[in-house]
Amino acid sequence: MDTSSITVSTEKSYTHYRVCNFCEAMCGLEITHDGKQVLSVKGDEKDPFSKGSICPKGAVIGEMYNDPDRLRKPLKKTNTGFVEVDWEEAFNIVGKRLNAIRDQYGNDAIGLYFGNPTVHNYGAMMYVGAFKKAIRSKNNYTATSMDQLPHHFASHFMFGSGMIMPIPDINRTEYMIIMGANPSASNGSIMTAAGVQKRLRDIQQRGGKYIVIDPRRTETAKSADEHLFIRPGTDVYFLLAMLHIIVIEKKYNLKQLTPHINDLDIVLSIAEPYAPEKISSITGIAAEDIKRITNEYIDAEKAVLYGRMGVSTQEYGGLCHWLINLINILTGHLDTEGGAMFTNPAVPMVRNKVGHNPYGRWKSRVRDLPEFEGELPVSTMVEEIITKGKGQIKAMITHAGNPVLSTPNGGRLDQALEGLDFMVSIDIYLNETTKHADIILPPTTGLEIDHYDLIFNSFAVSNTAKFSEALFPPKDGQLHDWQIFKALTKRLSKKKLSWMYKISTPKMWLRLALLNGPYGNFSGIKQLFTGLNLRKIRKSLHGVDLGPLTPMFPKLLRTEDRKIHLAPKLFLEQLAVLHTKFSTDKDTLGDNEFRLIGRRHLRSNNSWMHNVDKLMSGKNRCTVMMNPLDAERLGLTKEDEVMVKSRVGEVKIPIEVTKNMMPGVVSIPHGFGHTRKGSRLKVAEAHAGVSFNDISDHDRMDTLTGNAAFSGQVVTISK
Repeated sequence: MDTSSITVSTEKSYTHYRVCNFCEAMCGLEITHDGKQVLSVKGDEKDPFSKGSICPKGAVIGEMYNDPDRLRKPLKKTNTGFVEVDWEEAFNIVGKRLNAIRDQYGNDAIGLYFGNPTVHNYGAMMYVGAFKKAIRSKNNYTATSMDQLPHHFASHFMFGSGMIMPIPDINRTEYMIIMGANPSASNGSIMTAAGVQKRLRDIQQRGGKYIVIDPRRTETAKSADEHLFIRPGTDVYFLLAMLHIIVIEKKYNLKQLTPHINDLDIVLSIAEPYAPEKISSITGIAAEDIKRITNEYIDAEKAVLYGRMGVSTQEYGGLCHWLINLINILTGHLDTEGGAMFTNPAVPMVRNKVGHNPYGRWKSRVRDLPEFEGELPVSTMVEEIITKGKGQIKAMITHAGNPVLSTPNGGRLDQALEGLDFMVSIDIYLNETTKHADIILPPTTGLEIDHYDLIFNSFAVSNTAKFSEALFPPKDGQLHDWQIFKALTKRLSKKKLSWMYKISTPKMWLRLALLNGPYGNFSGIKQLFTGLNLRKIRKSLHGVDLGPLTPMFPKLLRTEDRKIHLAPKLFLEQLAVLHTKFSTDKDTLGDNEFRLIGRRHLRSNNSWMHNVDKLMSGKNRCTVMMNPLDAERLGLTKEDEVMVKSRVGEVKIPIEVTKNMMPGVVSIPHGFGHTRKGSRLKVAEAHAGVSFNDISDHDRMDTLTGNAAFSGQVVTISK
């Protein structure tokens, strides 16, 4: 046991400090244990970032570690079910089968899918790149194109890198507009902000305000100064109306960004047709409210416009995030205190390369959709499996994901996976997806791994660094994700692996990255210990405070001309498409038709934490929320179950009648639906729920970015 992060408190108990890596928040945990079992978990009040915050997920980290359904040894599928095998046999089977498929059908015959937990694991992040290069397949998919792809897309074309992501300076802002986001449930998203509810209250306590614009009166909206309902999928019109006011009333002022932009003349002309009076009936927001909110935002010295999941997962998600960036820029609220700023993490994830263009280097075989950052839209994955011909996916590799429950029209994927020649899953559970695998390779998790947050330190609302040692050693020969990736890379790579790679560990790469980072000092042997290094971070126990967000432009820009590109061609082309439907865009729904949106809960994380009884206890949270006026119109009561139908499927689900829903809109949470045969998850029937993605349409996507458009699809509801 490494005691560098453990303080002996009594003869029988110890205290361990770590970062919770279940979600983006990066809450510091104080764990009391006896060397074998967790005794208690609470928030680490001395953590400089989270300052004692903790949510229900972090509190059950011990239960996740002890989950009896968690796999600890490799499984091989046989005619009579799964049996345990040793690691060497499992690796050899995977290597032999995948190499044979690749030799027969080509590299692209192997598809890869990576779930969200991949980026919550610094060891996996360090070695997944080499693993992908060993496979050399163009059929690479991740959860990104169901989530935050529009953020990355706008950042790349405007700032030169998909990882140059504007983050709300929530700690200092005085006026915050929140669109399609519910940080009180998500703990912040593309805004890593442990203790986000307190940070929002602090805005109000220092005399500021925050406004929520959402089709549902969310947990965040209930504490906001103001909440406005908006028709799902019309955020783009609201943003264009804001831009219209800024331009027509000549209230734009780029301030310190003025020397660093181009194409200002173009963006000053694009919003002229979108007067608030013209878009009010489309969005459901009164023109007077649009004008008032926009002017309040413009006039605030420290203000930020922030959009998230509900804005990303719609047909014009890419345009929305481009417009959000534009509005923050034109009003002088980008890269300035209290506005949308950029982190300066100890391990930068932004490449130094200028002018890199990871877009359209290849396209999907069936729908001819372009890749971005080496990935194809996940909505195309099924058709690449079931459509015969050269390049058809014959084998799949999944890591830390459950796409049967999380991708559009998951039932279709469920059937498609049955037809594969071979499948391997790196996962701790036998679930709705991994049940299709021929081999399951279970890695260590949670308390068995050391951790440094590479990705979410890049999205954080302040700059900190914290390293978490493993609390408990792996048992019975368990392997870490990175060790599994290395073993598979060895068997699948057609190139000789370097000696450096063979002896490397994540901790070794992290040491080098920190020394080369903005707070390190790699100028010479004598200077190695003068800057920030892993030894200092480990010694700190609670983490190192590196200060608030600071202005980063133009140094951070990676465009060839080192300018902010306000009017990328692709976005203008998509705007032209939108404009052709502008005059006819009306909400014409039938009597039993509704627009569907998703939601998430603080007590779950997508589809993979429903196996913990403490998180799932209480009332059933998998319901369809509906406004009382709609329920009365359809003759429904709170005791009823309803059938929700879409073009691709139907689900039967209890109704929850609530004034928190906009009339004409219904909401179903995502991540549920643990009812398929073959899974070993023991989710209680009362909490298994239904899968949102049994009715989400795989053909609905943002055609600009390729992101799935879950929000706003039309469904019918009957008793």
